[in-house]
Amino acid sequence: MSSPDASEAPGSSSLPAGQTTTRDDAVDRILDAAYELFSRRGIRAVGVDQLIERSGVAKATFYRHFPSKDDLVLAFLALRDQIWTVDLIISDARSRGNTPEEQLLAIFDVFGDWFQREDFEACSFINVLLEMGREHPLGKASIGYLARIRGHIQELAEEAGLERTEEFARSWHILMKGSIISATEGDVLASKRAQQMAAWLIEQHRGPEHPAAA
Repeated sequence: MSSPDASEAPGSSSLPAGQTTTRDDAVDRILDAAYELFSRRGIRAVGVDQLIERSGVAKATFYRHFPSKDDLVLAFLALRDQIWTVDLIISDARSRGNTPEEQLLAIFDVFGDWFQREDFEACSFINVLLEMGREHPLGKASIGYLARIRGHIQELAEEAGLERTEEFARSWHILMKGSIISATEGDVLASKRAQQMAAWLIEQHRGPEHPAAA
């Protein structure tokens, strides 16, 4: 993990390597600042004045695009879903495996690389849910994005011909979330441990017409 000074340095970004928002207008600058600050520090610890200062926009401009801080957090969560869930995790995992089963297991290879990054910041959806609570609108939005992750997993499970794919996706997601927490605790082998359990889970959900690979 990077030091607090490094993570707060002007111009630093917690966007995944090779990913960045454009800076063509004020919305992009605000979202870039929000992505950096919210993903690292949470929601309550980041004030509007800090977001305005970091994005370099006028206060009136900020409120014209985002009438409330919660509106900006919702936009941040949507951006996080695209950059982290779709582009970093799912797309990268699909590119690493030749079959749906290999692609499922590759999720934990992607996690292993992510866990080693100096700017590893854990899962923003989990963080926001725990910080705001499940009844808060931002907590509910986070629950929705976590469900979208399970949807991606269920889709891969269906492509793999596994049985009871909704149940599978929920169990698989427990391994994903658990490995993130373990990596945050400092377990450098969290992704490998989870991947081993994930292989066992696949075996439990194979149909009779899909025997284990030789």
